[in-house]
Parts: sequence; structure tokens; C-alpha cells
Amino acid sequence: MTSAKVVWPQMHAVKGVRIGAASAGIKKPGRLDVLVFAVDEGATVAGVFTQSAFRAAPVIVAREHLASSEIRFLVINSGNANACTGERGLADARATCEQLAQLGGVSATQVLPFSTGVIGEYLPVQKISAVLPDAIQSLDEAAWEKAARAIMTTDTCPKGASIQIEHEGKTITVSGVAKGAGMIRPNMATMLSFVATDAAVEQSVLAELLKTAVNKSFNRITIDGDTSTNDSCILIASGKSGAPQISSASGALYEKLSDAVVSVMQQLAHAIVRDGEGATKFVTINVTGGANSEECLKAAYAIAHSPLVKTALYASDANWGRIVAAVGYAGISGLDISGVKLWLDDVLVVEGGARHPDYTDAAGTSVVKKLEFTIRVELGRGSSDETVWTSDLSHEYVTINAEYRT
Repeated sequence: MTSAKVVWPQMHAVKGVRIGAASAGIKKPGRLDVLVFAVDEGATVAGVFTQSAFRAAPVIVAREHLASSEIRFLVINSGNANACTGERGLADARATCEQLAQLGGVSATQVLPFSTGVIGEYLPVQKISAVLPDAIQSLDEAAWEKAARAIMTTDTCPKGASIQIEHEGKTITVSGVAKGAGMIRPNMATMLSFVATDAAVEQSVLAELLKTAVNKSFNRITIDGDTSTNDSCILIASGKSGAPQISSASGALYEKLSDAVVSVMQQLAHAIVRDGEGATKFVTINVTGGANSEECLKAAYAIAHSPLVKTALYASDANWGRIVAAVGYAGISGLDISGVKLWLDDVLVVEGGARHPDYTDAAGTSVVKKLEFTIRVELGRGSSDETVWTSDLSHEYVTINAEYRT
């Protein structure tokens, strides 16, 4: 498993954001499965959510609340997705918000709910309600690891990332956690992620910053091509750093913060791929020379989603024919194969529509045997390029997903 390479990092507290967790026994007794974020008054919050038509109840409610209120709390549970649960599911999500709001002395619309776990089962509201006081009582700025553990489902390890930057003598922190190991695909992966900064950012600018960061991170990973019902990514800006407020998507401070948020989210996205269900390889797919970004992504995802490519990589088989076949069916109009090149790391495999005369299977195999490597494709059509990160597909992936509900 590549998850051994996912190491819990040093996490910096974010002023104005506190974290509490508790165990409700939703799916497994004794494990943390209820999480609360408390956000100081005056913070701004932005979110992006799954594009699935079967959006889970908490996604629907969170989007409603985010559009109408100043957010003060987040409540998250693992072990149950509260998805495909109809009107009762919506009522359960709202009830959880109401109960936390009463404890926190705020309006129910100032609470955002999130859930992850098995689809189609009703939320155990009473179990969650019973431990919300414990979660509130344990609120702590430093409890990032508890946050990461409380949202895990098939993850084998907690995932976190944290960065500090300096601006005009002020230290600004960006810290975040994520969960996800399977059903990972863009338009949010099957994941939840919560990232916070103590920078001061106007809400509309924060939303733009988040969209940019997600498109460079969580929307560039895939494990199995599936998109979930519950995917959500939230960015909180508490405004407690003392640095000037960012009121436009330009300028030195905005660029510094944007780079930091992208870095944190890319670290989290990479950790999700490294911990992919049954994954043994971390694979970077870089497509260059496209006429535009769209066709670069078409080629990259055709490779990343191909079961034939992914199973060959698991077997350390440099079956490059499967890679060029995927590029060929990616839907790039008028692709001239004579301009396409393929590398495995620095090993040139294909050029001019055929295997390069100097290529050997031994050279290709030496690359794909590694735990981490790059598949690079040059389309020869322009100057656009895109990068996607993925994993291989193993026997263990089948076992995990065959036994998920048992």
C-alpha cells in the first residue's frame, strides 16, 4: 500500500477556528465519527460540492445555509452518508443543524452539515445528538488530527496539510484535512475536505480562490472514475491573522495566499491518491502540447480511468499499447498520431506514430516497477498542458469494495 507514504505532518493552529470530535458509534463502536468546527464571528466561508444529480441531503442543506447566513459551525459525521434518503434525510440533516445551533447559541442556518459513509441508510440523529455536547466541550484550535480521523471511512490513515506564510510582518496559516480513498473522480472526488486560514478574505474573493485551488488539486485526481453523492470542500477564512483584508483576486497578498491554499489542497489530494483503495502506485499523468486544456484533460483522464492501463501498472507491466489506445479514443478531434510522443519518466516510448527504435521493454519495466512515476504524453497540437494524479487498480480494490457493507 502506498498509504505508508502518507505521513501525518506538523499542523499549525488557525486562530479563530476550533475543532471538537466525539464517538457516536455510528458504524464502529469506539471510533471518532462526529466532528464539529466552531468558527469565530466575522469569518467568511466558501464551499464547492458534488455535481452528482443524487446530491446527499447534507449537501442540499449546506448549500442552502451557505447562501443565506454567516456560518459559525460545521457538523460532520462519518459512517453514514444520509444520501438517497428523501424528505426524511433532509429533515434529519436540518435537525442535526438545529441541535448544534442550540448548543452553540446561533441560528440553525449558521450551521453547515456534512456526512460520509454508506448510501441509502437513514442518519442516526439521536446517536449524533447525544455526543454533540462532548464535541462542543472538546473544542480546541489544535485538534486537527482528531478532525482527520473523525471523517475517515475506508481511509487507512488520516490526511492533513499545513503551511505558514509571511506578509508585512504577519504570519498567515493555512491548515486542512481531507478524507477519501475510493469513488474518487473530479467534480469533487469522493471526499470531504475542510481547510481554514486566519487570513481576512471577502466572501466573493474567497469563493473564487477556492474554485481555483480545487481545480488545481481535488479536481485533478482520480482513483476509479466514480463521483460521490456527498463530496464537499469548505474553505474558512477567520480573519484573525492581523494581515490586511483581501478584497480582490489580485495583488501580492492574494497571490501568496492562493499559492498556499493550492499547496495545502494539492498535498491533501495527493494523500488521497496515495491512500487509494488497494493502491500500490502513485502515478502522475502529464499531457502537454494540447490545443487547449480540455483536450489535454481528455487524454489524461482516458489514461487514468482505463482499467486496462491501471491493472497493467499494478502488475508492473509496461504495456504502453494500452496507454496509446486510451489517447486514441479520448475524443480529441483530428488528432495526428505522427505528432504524439509518449514517455515513461524520461524513457521515450512512442514517437511518430510508432514505438521509438531505441525503446526496450526492460527500460519501460524499470519505470513502472517504481512506486511513483510519470506518464507523459505530448500531443503536438499547441501549448496547453494539464496534470492528473491517479493510482493503479489491484485485487485489494475489488475486495475492499465487494465487502464495503459487510
